[in-house]
Amino acid sequence: MPSLDTPLLRSEPASSSGALVSRLLNEIKRTTVLTFKSSPVNYLAIFVPIGIAAGILDWSANAVFWINFLAIVPLASILAFATEELAEHVGETVGGLLNATFGNAVELIVSIIALKDNQIRIVQASMLGSILSNLLLVLGCCFIAGGFTRVQQTFNQTVAQTMSSLMALACSALLIPAAFHASLPTTKKDDDGFPVPGSSDQLVLSLSRGVSIILLVVYMLYLLFQLKTHKQLFEEQSNEGDDVIITASTSESFEDNKTKEPLPIASSFTVLVVATVLVSLCADYLVGSIDDIVESSGLSKTFIGLIVIPIVGNAAEHATAIIVAMKDKMDLAIGVAVGSSLQIALFVTPFMVVVGWIFDVPMSLYFSTFETAILFVSVFISNLCILDGESNWLEGTMLIATYLIVAISFFYYPDSAGNL
Repeated sequence: MPSLDTPLLRSEPASSSGALVSRLLNEIKRTTVLTFKSSPVNYLAIFVPIGIAAGILDWSANAVFWINFLAIVPLASILAFATEELAEHVGETVGGLLNATFGNAVELIVSIIALKDNQIRIVQASMLGSILSNLLLVLGCCFIAGGFTRVQQTFNQTVAQTMSSLMALACSALLIPAAFHASLPTTKKDDDGFPVPGSSDQLVLSLSRGVSIILLVVYMLYLLFQLKTHKQLFEEQSNEGDDVIITASTSESFEDNKTKEPLPIASSFTVLVVATVLVSLCADYLVGSIDDIVESSGLSKTFIGLIVIPIVGNAAEHATAIIVAMKDKMDLAIGVAVGSSLQIALFVTPFMVVVGWIFDVPMSLYFSTFETAILFVSVFISNLCILDGESNWLEGTMLIATYLIVAISFFYYPDSAGNL
């Protein structure tokens, strides 16, 4: 017979729940530490709560813009890290699709918010700016960083030629609407700024939507080419060194794959969701302050979208490409720099046209004659530098010089010249 002071309930459930809470807290601590240690720029996350507070408390436009600008830089890096960790658990094919989707999450979020505010010039300029910064600035820095202490660096010529051909296709997809628009008579728009049905602008919009669907199909076929039918070409890059882990994303992990234990699926997904929500908040305040920044600073929307905003979304990729180039892993550097441009040109830009179609916003692939000429020159000179499968620091200097010329030209380029 049990003693009268024997407890009616056992104490094991309480200890089990305590152990569960302890394990949960330990996992949160581990996830937080690994996330912040994944990149040096992550410590800029201190600006995230400050940027959100600046937007809520209605600080000056300059403070809201620049604080949220700095806040999005580490969030972009954290998004890339969480996506890569999640891809470790779902296999190469699904991981490639995840990385293709979230690799440019910052550009997508900023662009969707800008489209909802009818900031078409910001969206178009940020798309073009991301392509130019990766093709000229990032690739140029890679060639200089890797080639300054070496006579010559080599990389997979077949992969480089495939990427350069796809960039030429993407460039054509932007040149054709511009030529199409130039060949038609100019017509007026309605009071809301939408193209009048049957007008040249409406025809260009319809053309852009059709071309965008084709580009999205081509991008899916490129993923199939990269991850399935010709994956051995891209797998050669992952065998170059044991200290680099390669996925289909544009951001790479630099931890030793022998000691690195990936985050659990739940932790990776949680980090991904939290980072996406924070990017959305910061991007909303950043985009909302652009009009005031234009009025107070004298900078054009085109310059802000083409030069300033791309630095936010591509900060982690810039650092990644330069570091691997310094390690003489040029296949990886080319994959990051040119691969990012391909994602923007073949996926993000046409996707934004489709999103504008859904939102009933006249987002098209029509860029001004000057902008399309800039894109053509940039693709042309970058293709010349990579088609031979070799690089040196002088070629990097030429690419950066081209980017600086482009930046100066857009500094003086008026917004009115590029309006639809």
